[in-house]
Amino acid sequence: MQHTRWLAVSIIALAACSGGPRSSVTAAPEMAPPGSGDREQTADQQVAQVLSRLTFGARPGDAEKLRATGVDRWIDEQLHPERIDDAAADRYLASAYLTLGQTPAALEQKYLPPGQLQNQAAARGGLTRADSAKLRESQQGLRQMTMEVQSARVARALMSERQLQEVVTDFWLNHFSVYEAKGPRERYMLGEYENRVIRPNALGKFRTLLGAVAKSEAMLFYLDNWQSQADSARPRLNAAGRAVAAAGRGGRGAIGAGGRGVISPLGTPVAPVAPGQQMAQRPRPGLNENYGRELLELHTLGVDGGYSQQDVINAARALTGWTIRGAQQGGGFNFVPQVHDAGEKVLLGHKLAAGRGIEDGEDVLDIVARQPATAKYIAFKLARRFVSDTPSAALVARAAATFTRTDGDIRETVRTIVTSAEFFARRAYRSKVKSPFEVVVSAARVLGAQPDPTVRMAAMVGQLGQPIYGHQAPNGWPETGDQWMNTGAILNRINFGMTVAAGRLPGASPMGFKDSDILQTATRELQADGVIHALLGGDASVETRAVLISGENPLAKDLPPMGDPPSDPTMQPPAAGRGGRGGRGGGGGVQPLPAIRGLQLVVGLALGSPEFQRR
Repeated sequence: MQHTRWLAVSIIALAACSGGPRSSVTAAPEMAPPGSGDREQTADQQVAQVLSRLTFGARPGDAEKLRATGVDRWIDEQLHPERIDDAAADRYLASAYLTLGQTPAALEQKYLPPGQLQNQAAARGGLTRADSAKLRESQQGLRQMTMEVQSARVARALMSERQLQEVVTDFWLNHFSVYEAKGPRERYMLGEYENRVIRPNALGKFRTLLGAVAKSEAMLFYLDNWQSQADSARPRLNAAGRAVAAAGRGGRGAIGAGGRGVISPLGTPVAPVAPGQQMAQRPRPGLNENYGRELLELHTLGVDGGYSQQDVINAARALTGWTIRGAQQGGGFNFVPQVHDAGEKVLLGHKLAAGRGIEDGEDVLDIVARQPATAKYIAFKLARRFVSDTPSAALVARAAATFTRTDGDIRETVRTIVTSAEFFARRAYRSKVKSPFEVVVSAARVLGAQPDPTVRMAAMVGQLGQPIYGHQAPNGWPETGDQWMNTGAILNRINFGMTVAAGRLPGASPMGFKDSDILQTATRELQADGVIHALLGGDASVETRAVLISGENPLAKDLPPMGDPPSDPTMQPPAAGRGGRGGRGGGGGVQPLPAIRGLQLVVGLALGSPEFQRR
């Protein structure tokens, strides 16, 4: 009976979409600061709201620093990350990770794709001992690249002083989602995608960000645009950029003399393939609509954005020839005119004249970036991330108006949202359910954890159901609480709290919060109150406080341990559905948790509580 009641309380509390929990331990509320106007939250709640929504969780001392700075001044500072010294994070990342600063081409030349090595060996008659050694080195290099980009993602979220930039970067990485297991080549591209495409543009102009994504190797490869070519019945361009007649049925376009050449897997014209030779990953000839469709449906207009199937086709046609240079040519974006569809196109009522080249794609990006539907769609998604799973139409309209007025200025659009009355409304307080990434990073931050250069903390995110770069479909991970919330997910999160209490969160001690030494010998009631103050912002429900005082979570006794994270997260099984139990124990040795008592037990119970699982 007790088991069922606590589970029901957890589910109901996580599902709540208005107001905070009933408070049992709450500091005397301060008056709202002057000029806060129609903000309904108390001054303390505003501090908690800002730290939970605009950062990855409060560290020890953050609330005091924010109060001293002032909520509005702090928000303005965070909206200008270029003014914030983040040298400590930069130094750590540069020293801890070997592959992040290298280009995809450099990484591919250092660690040749395993398939390429195997094909080369097969052409010579089979694998030699030297070939096997190179293959092992390549496979290890691919694992290292993936582990480093995952670990660094957590480390920067944990330690960066530019917290709002990191939160918005997380938003865009999910909006422009790519999948690390698309193929071995995708792994070479992830570090550059995150660190030189998304993060530098996260608070800039949307059109600039959209263009950087469209030309990024990671997105070109993930959504197959690197191999998209004009259909055989369409006119193309020659090397000089002049339109030429269609190649005819089954033809491969006018490349080289007589159109006899082919396009390499990364878009570079190469010599014809001699009889009997095989070309690894030869692209399928013809138009690929994947990126054109997702550009309209997911990246800009939204599924209800008023576009047609013909618009999808014409967007894809305009973006033919947008491909990638081979590693030996230095990698990076490349426009190949010989495979570009040079015919006339019409997109959303805008005519693109025949005979043009790369400007077709640039015009498509201009058109879709400045559509009213795009302004509304981006405003809605940002409001949903920062304010509510169901943001008000009025807030979305104001944010969309800012987006349009500023020509897609993301910084000003975010400012409109995070300084709004809706953001500081009572019903917005603790109304969002944390994603697994947010759960793990916020637990590490609240305990003052140090960054971990291994992949263990990132693997914990995967064990909770959100492997980093592990979402196969281009729609990204869920942004609403109902998609993360089910019995299995709640049990997993409770288990995670006990795992942290056992000291198994890398770089973190369960006693890493202020005054933990004083609380060690206090009564259980004082321990509960101190932990509520330190980890839950001084605000917890009657049910949660009772659980902390009793030291017994009715569910915990039935939970197997999470175990040690797998040494290679790329090998763990995918999450078992949205918000499911994920790859629990995926490949790692599962060791029973030691007996957890005293203050550590209270900490573990608090981290698994509904209050900590919300932001």
